[in-house]
Amino acid sequence: MKMKSLKMAFITTLVGSLILINSCKVADNKNDCLRKVLGNLEQIKSATYSSKISASAPGDTSAFRTYYWFKKEYANPADTFIGSSFAWFQPADTTKMYLYYDGLAEAYIESDIKTITIDSFQTNTLPFRPITPPFYNYTRSIIKYALETKDSISTDLKYFGDSLLFKLVINADKQVEFHGKPVYNENPYGTGKEVSRYDIWISKSDYLPYRYRRSMSHQTSWESCKNVEFNKAKIEDFMPSKYFPPDYNITVRGKQKTAKIDLEGKAAPDWILKDFDNNLIAFKDLKSKVLMIQFTGIGCGPCHASIPFLKRLVTDYKYKLKDFEFISIETWSKNIDGIKKYYNSNGLNYKFLLSTEEITKDYQVRGVPVFFILDENRVIRKIIWGYGKGTTDKEIKDAIDELI
Repeated sequence: MKMKSLKMAFITTLVGSLILINSCKVADNKNDCLRKVLGNLEQIKSATYSSKISASAPGDTSAFRTYYWFKKEYANPADTFIGSSFAWFQPADTTKMYLYYDGLAEAYIESDIKTITIDSFQTNTLPFRPITPPFYNYTRSIIKYALETKDSISTDLKYFGDSLLFKLVINADKQVEFHGKPVYNENPYGTGKEVSRYDIWISKSDYLPYRYRRSMSHQTSWESCKNVEFNKAKIEDFMPSKYFPPDYNITVRGKQKTAKIDLEGKAAPDWILKDFDNNLIAFKDLKSKVLMIQFTGIGCGPCHASIPFLKRLVTDYKYKLKDFEFISIETWSKNIDGIKKYYNSNGLNYKFLLSTEEITKDYQVRGVPVFFILDENRVIRKIIWGYGKGTTDKEIKDAIDELI
């Protein structure tokens, strides 16, 4: 009787998880083992888990930012872009949603400005949706690509005590990202090194991923998950709107701007900031006729892409330093050692200061990069969002030359 009860408990556990566990032995073929992992991933209809996401600058192993989320993801065959729906919640209060994607739209619920920003991709001109897929969808796409691609790649599968480490190096002439399907970045953020690297850690207990690392020329990021439950949540019960606070303003991206900077034509906010050597730099001590301030973030792709232009800009105007000065203010990282490495490894030739929450708020910065061009009276004459090689270069130089 006892043996029968044990058998029933074992069967119940298998049915409850709905995850087909396939074992890989050291002697197995590498691709056969990956196919077994892929098969397990494809049986996940839903997953809830605690997520930890970190990022670092190239060549630096220290995280410049780390986020913790509670996540729900669902297989969604009706979505032809990534095949998944998902939501991120505050880990301390899982009734508070921060982000969701339901196959039709993506939305951010921003409590600090009481705004829900919905993007239904009506203005998106890309052949893919620029969203970050959830953990299991993302790792499934990477493994599937590694098994099927004709690109030049190298792979390795290392065996440890209780886990496997799958390593993928893509030697394409473009960066390869994954937004459901592989996306080849025609204008990568790097400066010539276009190798894309992905590492996935796989547990031997269920032969499913539990951590990945993505390494690009502009940023390394990684995510791990724990406290996972599979196939208990149903996509039919996924109703993001029930998490919308009733007093929040709802805006639609592309139709209504949620965060407009209204500082053009006004005096720039004053500040005193430190550099990474703890030196104080005062706004009022900068005496150039034209001053440009960039708010940036280590690990931000467009910010990284702007560096060659900014270095040339400083050099081009060197003969008239009294007329122009450029300051970059870091908003993402507080890791002093990491910032120093970033500054030195990129050979920056301009002041690189550390922001504060107060200054970021005063300048109404809600994304990076953003450039503020100030005249000799320190009135903000032009604000330029984002960076596009060539187009932004010209826009910045034209604005400077007009004031000098």
